[in-house]
Amino acid sequence: MLTSMMRSVGQTLRSVRPGVAMLSSSKFSGFLGYALTVSSSAFADRQPMPVRFTQDGANLSPPLQWEGLPPQTQSAVLLVEDADIPLLRPLVHLIVHSIPPDLTEFSEGEIPLRAVGTMQGGWACGRNAVGRPGWMAPSPPPGHGPHRYAFQVFALNARPRFAHPPGRALLLRTIRPHLIAQGRLIGTYERV
Repeated sequence: MLTSMMRSVGQTLRSVRPGVAMLSSSKFSGFLGYALTVSSSAFADRQPMPVRFTQDGANLSPPLQWEGLPPQTQSAVLLVEDADIPLLRPLVHLIVHSIPPDLTEFSEGEIPLRAVGTMQGGWACGRNAVGRPGWMAPSPPPGHGPHRYAFQVFALNARPRFAHPPGRALLLRTIRPHLIAQGRLIGTYERV
């Protein structure tokens, strides 16, 4: 009964979506000189993500690679947002900051559901939409249609420090003056 009600709500709100134009990388486009290439060995751009990377599967973070970091890059940021959640702005699924410039990939499941402190690779997680540092696997409303999950990588000419795991607003405000390149990969997932 609850699933049926959730599906009905999802179908009713099907047209309510912030959209790709509201993604953080869309807000920064147009003034950066470099473009990064972001990819995954598990899915192609704008194609469905395997179920194992969702809450219906194993909740694993997907494998990601990026290339094209400018020579002056001092750190990178990974921000994952759902462009189709029925809210006013995209939903944050993951923030990873302080990624060293020589680290250009994450393996499958490398980013935990709960990430405390600085990880072995020198990076740390910010807060996702539920206020927890770590990966929050996709779980779109049933019946709402396909959701687009944007895996956005930002190259910075600085290595900002955060006293506490940052949320999206603080992260974007802090990195904006240091942005030198960005790229994104979009994976989709739908619950019928």
